[in-house]
Amino acid sequence: MGKHVAVLMGGWSPERQVSLWSGEACAKAAESVGYRVTRVDVGRDIAQVLSALQPDVALNVLHGRPGEDGTIQGILEVLRIPYTHSGVLASALAMDKTQAKIILAAHGVPVPEGRLVTRAEAAREHVLPRPYVLKPNTGGSSVGVFIVREDQEHPPQELNRTDWGFGEDLLAERYIPGLELTCAVMGDHALGVIEIQSDLKFYDYEAKYAPGGSRHILPAQILPIVYQKARMLAVRAHRALGCRGISRTDFRYDDQTGDESGLVCLEVNTQPGMTETSLVPELAAHEGHSFGELIRWMVEDASLDR
Repeated sequence: MGKHVAVLMGGWSPERQVSLWSGEACAKAAESVGYRVTRVDVGRDIAQVLSALQPDVALNVLHGRPGEDGTIQGILEVLRIPYTHSGVLASALAMDKTQAKIILAAHGVPVPEGRLVTRAEAAREHVLPRPYVLKPNTGGSSVGVFIVREDQEHPPQELNRTDWGFGEDLLAERYIPGLELTCAVMGDHALGVIEIQSDLKFYDYEAKYAPGGSRHILPAQILPIVYQKARMLAVRAHRALGCRGISRTDFRYDDQTGDESGLVCLEVNTQPGMTETSLVPELAAHEGHSFGELIRWMVEDASLDR
């Protein structure tokens, strides 16, 4: 058998279910290319579990905390188990959207205007001129995200829920009309650019993960100069945050500008989804990499001191 790969999935973040879907898909793909695989549903005893398991590589398919914010990466560094994706610092930076925007802007990556607000403040009054977007400062999979329209008299009242589980800090950003674009980086190489279309209110959790929830246009039908600018900015963002392995950068593009000036970076995902409807496997396939080959590349790219 090949290397012993521990596929880390699940966890306890609001994105647990997505991680389980991604993890099972990756585990099957890893087995198909000859690795010995152990599926690990991550709990708070993960250090003890991995110490007993002693895998050659950890394939990190966790989403949200603790798998995407540097926590699990720190544990793997202490245990000296090589792991996939970005290291401690890059993971922590990318997970904190406000801090990531500061780094990206300093490296010439355009980001939306906005500010950090508390949940109480955002529930009490409009924190930006409408329309604007509210999203958890640390989170992904579009959970806890609201688009506040121009005709919306009051802020989202869901913010007052007692079972709110997405953190007390929210990022408020100017709403950017136009197209939803994404580009993955594999190593230091930008893959293609996808335009994401959805009939739902926006590219939310359901649009991302429900069959038929969105349509992926690959390659995106945009001007060549915009297409190449998105690829260039994805690599620049990947490097600025110190990412390794696979990352995915999401953009909004105001196509009414008619040129690349309308392209704005929303965020960098250091642990992009790997489900059947996910974007990275589709982008890799567009360049001729099967899902199994993509997983093999990730496993062989695993390292320490990232």
